[in-house]
Amino acid sequence: MLKEQQLDSVSRLGEHAFESSQAAGAFVALLSLTQNQAGVDHEFAGIEASEPQSPGEKADVLRCGLVTAVKQASQLDNPDDRIGLENTERTTRLDASAISLLGLGTCDAPHYVRCFWEHPSLLKNWDYMQTASENADGLGGREAVVAWNADAKRVFGMTDEERRQGHNQDYRGSAAWGKRGIAISLIRNLKVSPYTGELFDKSVAVIIPKHQADLPAIVSFCTSEEFTPLVRKLDQKVMVTNSTLVKVPFDLPRWQKVAAEKYPHGLPKPFSSDPAQWLFDGHPKGSDQPLHVAVARLLGYKWPRQTGSSFPDCPALGPDGLEKLSDANGIVCLSATKGEAPAAERLRGVLIHALGKFDLSALVASAGPKGSKSETLEDWLRDEFFEQHCALFYHRPFIWHIWDGHKSGFGELVNYHQLTHANLEKLTYAYLGDWLRRQQPAVDAGEAGSDARLQAAKHLQARLKLILEGEPPYDIFVRWKPLSKQAIGWHPNINDGVRMNIRPFANADILRKRVKIKWDKDRGNEPVRDKKDFPWFWGWDEEQQDFAGVGNEPDGNRWNDCHYTGEFKQKGR
Repeated sequence: MLKEQQLDSVSRLGEHAFESSQAAGAFVALLSLTQNQAGVDHEFAGIEASEPQSPGEKADVLRCGLVTAVKQASQLDNPDDRIGLENTERTTRLDASAISLLGLGTCDAPHYVRCFWEHPSLLKNWDYMQTASENADGLGGREAVVAWNADAKRVFGMTDEERRQGHNQDYRGSAAWGKRGIAISLIRNLKVSPYTGELFDKSVAVIIPKHQADLPAIVSFCTSEEFTPLVRKLDQKVMVTNSTLVKVPFDLPRWQKVAAEKYPHGLPKPFSSDPAQWLFDGHPKGSDQPLHVAVARLLGYKWPRQTGSSFPDCPALGPDGLEKLSDANGIVCLSATKGEAPAAERLRGVLIHALGKFDLSALVASAGPKGSKSETLEDWLRDEFFEQHCALFYHRPFIWHIWDGHKSGFGELVNYHQLTHANLEKLTYAYLGDWLRRQQPAVDAGEAGSDARLQAAKHLQARLKLILEGEPPYDIFVRWKPLSKQAIGWHPNINDGVRMNIRPFANADILRKRVKIKWDKDRGNEPVRDKKDFPWFWGWDEEQQDFAGVGNEPDGNRWNDCHYTGEFKQKGR
């Protein structure tokens, strides 16, 4: 177009250029051109109308806004011959000093990706994977692990059919692994985070310098206020292509001087006080959320660096003394039960050991992403902890608050990693059984409210028994597993993640707050599955005990909300 036609005007309208909501996400340009070859000195009118957020406001800019005269021939000097709204000259670009690499894709993240805290430690055939940062400062993105075959250097468990379906995305970015650079989120405001050689997914692009000595200069440039506007001049789409990031002008000597002043002692070492990042040291002191970290340590959870994982400039850590205060079986009741002190009392002991002197009221008030309204530690544990814990850990909670629905009734915190069949039996019959026995005398004495407490506890025990048995709708179902591998009763596989394993408790409505997890269907389509091993893929109707649907053809949807009896699962075995 630039060589064969004459541009008369180019108006960049950006998002929200149409009244219709069906056009949401479209980035629009309005062109007028003449079917003649442009002269060497021809200029077109450029109008920037992308900032206004409504069609009417954009129309006002088109009528009355600033018009820039742009030389058409100069656009051939732009990267990829992109048409911009300013005159440009050939300049040295960032791709002269660095390469940009897109990360890997699994095509089925619910199957192959977890948050690191969903596992008690880094399990076999899993590895850490950096993703786009959610933090305002760009220092996030270190919460994921991916199923990984270290020998083949590809996603573990992926079939050839899945790889073909996903265009072999599961090893992209390999040229960056083990090197240092910066990771840039490809969405909207291009948040920047240090990159230290881990696997990374396709939500980020990693920029690796051709010479490591140039890394401070490139970091200085990419974290400056100049970088994002330069990229956005080339590409206004919500998601930028990774190659665009290094096609911006880059003055290496200038940014070397900036880096020398900004980082006289070298780039800062990676660090995070956020417990949702794997760099976190696992200690309440210095944490963004000391109360939540203390609860996790009381329940026996440890962070990756405390369980043997190490990262560049962040070595593995030894014991810190809080281990002796952790509960042995990961079950801590809110009230005194079976000779154990109540949760708040035990938590105070952890806080004293970890923090020394501290202001408990201030700790409680600052707990959670938005602070707390509770006045006591007991109130916070009972009413707010679980909801805050879910929000802090991306709605994949590893500490579960199970309760009977009565405000002064039975409640306990459990470490999901230790909630085996045997420990769930212990919770159901020993801990809750002890509570039930202690309620009966109060009922016999006619104590006000005691009968309601007793009935609530009995209801909870009945629900826990149903989860132990695992009959629908209190069963565990994992869509990517064949029938012969589906759990019968409460025998969860930690590899399947919190989302799959918490479902029986959510269906039983015995969690302190409803979890924000959906079990309808996941994005994407399943590859063809064997009818015998994956009957639900072909429309198996559990109630009718027959295949539903016309011709028993699979629909390809990734359905999760399926329920099957123990008897049916046993037949599959």
